[in-house]
Amino acid sequence: MAEALTAPKGTYDILPEHQPMRRWIVATAEDVFRRYGYRRIDTPTFEETRLFTRGVGESTDIVRKEMYTFTDLGDRSMTLRPEGTAPVARAYVEHGMHTLPQPVKLFYHSPMFRYESPQSGRYRQHYQLGVEAFGSEAPQLDAEVIGVLGALYRALGLTGLELRLNTMGCGDCRPGYSAGLRAFLDEQADALCPECRERAHINPMRTFDCKVPSCRAVLESAPRLSDHLCSACAEHHGSVELHLAMQGVEYVLDHTLVRGMDYYTRTTFEFQSSALGAQSGVGGGGRYDQLVEAIGGPAIPGVGFGTGVERIVLALSRSGVEPPAAPDPDVYLVALTDAARTQVFALAHEARERRLTVDLDFMARSAKGQMKQAGRSGARFAFIIGEDELEHGLVTVRDLRSGAEGTMTSTDALARVESGLSAGDPKTRTAKERP
Repeated sequence: MAEALTAPKGTYDILPEHQPMRRWIVATAEDVFRRYGYRRIDTPTFEETRLFTRGVGESTDIVRKEMYTFTDLGDRSMTLRPEGTAPVARAYVEHGMHTLPQPVKLFYHSPMFRYESPQSGRYRQHYQLGVEAFGSEAPQLDAEVIGVLGALYRALGLTGLELRLNTMGCGDCRPGYSAGLRAFLDEQADALCPECRERAHINPMRTFDCKVPSCRAVLESAPRLSDHLCSACAEHHGSVELHLAMQGVEYVLDHTLVRGMDYYTRTTFEFQSSALGAQSGVGGGGRYDQLVEAIGGPAIPGVGFGTGVERIVLALSRSGVEPPAAPDPDVYLVALTDAARTQVFALAHEARERRLTVDLDFMARSAKGQMKQAGRSGARFAFIIGEDELEHGLVTVRDLRSGAEGTMTSTDALARVESGLSAGDPKTRTAKERP
C-alpha cells in the first residue's frame, strides 16, 4: 500500500465540522462591512514579487524571510500573496479606481501565505478578512476603519479585547526621528540581538517588532515618535482619538506599535485578545499614504486593516462562543421497500426543487434503521413510503417532534412541510402502525 499523504506543514484542511464557525464569521463580517459602505474585491492568489518588495518593504520580515516566491515559466518572479493591502492597492491603480468618487471602500476574504513557524492560530496558509479605503486623508476615515473592526468583533461576541493605538508620523517628521532612534540604538548595540543591530541600520523603527526580552528592555527607554510629530501629524492623531471617543471606542496608546509593514504612515492600531496568550494580536492595520504611489500609482492616501479568521476562531473557541446552530433538515425520506426507493429518490428531487432541505438513506438500512437515522438527522418531518403508499400514490408524513402522523398526497405533504404545520391534521387518514 502506498504511503499515506498528509497536508504540508503549517497548512490544514477545513473539515465539515469546522465550516459553521468559519462561515458564520465570514457572513457576519460581510454584513458589517456592507453596513459601512464597503464592497467586495478579490485579487489573484499570486502577484509579481516586486509588488511586495516595493509595497510592503524590503526591510520587513515578510519580504526578507516569509514569502513563498518562485520563478514561473516566463522567467518572472512571482509570490504567493502574503498580505492583502498591496494587492488591493495594485487593483485600485490598475483599474483606474482613482477616477471614481472617493473614498473607494473595499473588503476581501482571501487566503494568505507566509513561511513562518506554525503555532496555535498561526499557519503558513491562513485566511484573512480585511478592508481598504483609498482616496481620503481624513482622520475620521481612520476612526471609521477602526470602528468597523470593533463592530465586527462585537457582532461575533468576542470579548476581552484591548485596542492599542499609535502614530507613525509622516515623511516630514519621521526621518528626523529615525535618525535619533538609530543613534540611540547604536549606543545600545551591545545589548541588542543581531537581528536588531541589522534592523537599526535598515529601518530602525522595525526594532520595535522584536520580541527578545533584552531588546524590549532597551526599547523601553528609546525616543518616542509621539514626541517628535509635526503639527499636521499631531493634529491628525488627536482627531482620530476624538472620533474614536465619539464611537465609544476605548484604546491604549502604545508607542511601540509599528505593525509589520513599511508602508504605514500616521495611524497604526491593533486589537489584542486576552484569550490568545503571548501571541495576542487578533487584527489590526493603519494608514498607508505612500503605498499607492510606491507601486506606480498616483499619490493617493489609504487606510485599512486585516484580521485573521484563524485568530478569531481561536479567540472565540477559548471564550466559549459558539456559532448559531445550523438549521436542521426539513425532511428525511424513508423507503420501506426496494420498490419505494425509486419513488423516494424522485420525491427528494421534487422537494429540493422547492428549496427544502432533504436527506435520505443510501446504505440500504432497514425501515427501523432509517427511522433511527431520521431522528438523528434533526429533521422536523419524515416522509415514509411503503407498499400501501405506492399503491395509492400517497406519502405518510410523521412529525418527528410531536409524533403526529398523517397520510396525504406528495403535493400536500410538501406544502405542509413548507407551512410548518403538524402532520396530525384531522382531514388526513391515519396510517397503519409504522416502525
